[in-house]
Amino acid sequence: MAQSKELVSTNEVWSPVFIEELLPCSQKVSLLYHLSYLCLGKFSNCERLLRMRALETQLLFGSSEAVLLKCSGTSQNLVSALFPMLKLAVEKNKPALAKNYLEKARTWIEEIIQDVNQIIERYDLLNKNVALSTLDIKAEKTEMEKKSTQLLQENEEITKTLKTLEEMLDETNEKLTEAEKSIGDKNLELQNLVKHSVSLSTQANKRFEQLSASVPFTGVTIECSSDLITSLAAVEKINTLRSEVIRLASEKATLSQKQWDVQVQIMDWQMKLAKQKIDQGSIPDQIHLGNVQHNLSIIQQIFNKLGKFWEKMHKSLGIIKDKTFVDEDFVEPDLKEGFLATIEKALEIWERFGSSCCKGVQIFRAQSRDAYRFLEFDPSSLSEEEWQKEYTRVKNQLREIKVFSGEYNSNQITQAE
Repeated sequence: MAQSKELVSTNEVWSPVFIEELLPCSQKVSLLYHLSYLCLGKFSNCERLLRMRALETQLLFGSSEAVLLKCSGTSQNLVSALFPMLKLAVEKNKPALAKNYLEKARTWIEEIIQDVNQIIERYDLLNKNVALSTLDIKAEKTEMEKKSTQLLQENEEITKTLKTLEEMLDETNEKLTEAEKSIGDKNLELQNLVKHSVSLSTQANKRFEQLSASVPFTGVTIECSSDLITSLAAVEKINTLRSEVIRLASEKATLSQKQWDVQVQIMDWQMKLAKQKIDQGSIPDQIHLGNVQHNLSIIQQIFNKLGKFWEKMHKSLGIIKDKTFVDEDFVEPDLKEGFLATIEKALEIWERFGSSCCKGVQIFRAQSRDAYRFLEFDPSSLSEEEWQKEYTRVKNQLREIKVFSGEYNSNQITQAE
């Protein structure tokens, strides 16, 4: 059977709880576009550029939905068809048939990898287009300010408040980085301890390697391998490390929420400055488009991790096929029972992954179909009262976004950075 070190690398392992980041980021993108749209409604060239980028994002979210739907379908096929057939083939001592099933799964995965790579390229292009649009709007703003004979001088207090909030955000970002590093260090220590403890038993080590190859999710692999460890001291230490990682993950969730709360306050004060410039007939600074880029980059990173995960799975299935079976026999006949047990665990874990993909589909579907309806009205047609009411509504939606649910368990705490 394939070696666990060969199959599972800490930097390549990915967690199926990506939904924790995907939901708030996708919500922020549409709401930040909405705020920018309100700011630029009186400036036709700028509004046209923003509308173009927002529509491009809406279409890309629709394509992202399709890719996650395919991931969900493939996961379901693994659960409902491939793994049961693979199990039956092993039980009936038909390794050649088992190899064919594994190769079929690899073909499905190859198609997903291609789709994910295309989505990643489109996110990269979109981010570049948003950056170019930001530069174009800045150029338009500079030209208008050259023609202006007066500039507002009433923003000194607002600027001071912004500086204080930005310093608070920098401090929170540093603490968040430290928390993420601590979580990574503890996860690595936990993973190495489990591997070492399992390796004390040859048969248990073989089953651990099988599970690592079949399901490269570190957290659930550790969870499912706990029953293979016989040393009470090792079990106690593993449980202590798990508790520490859960505590650190909870702290990270709190810091992440604080980070977003400060960002919302900063955006509120920035909007006060923007409103002053709009009232004067000057184009406001496009701070919201910078935040749009940031959140698009996070979503792109999620798809990067998704692509690496499927590449890892493609490689793992190939190694299982080559190192478990040879011609019409198992490489090691005594591993048959462990192999069947591994398939049972894989079924459970892939069901979780498929469920996460389904949630991702719903997130992108809601965003691509409903969240960009603000493009259907002309913001320049709003009265002062209507404009303020719409701005307050969107701001409150941003404020209500929860960056993390805060519900952590031993399966969720091992998401690779």
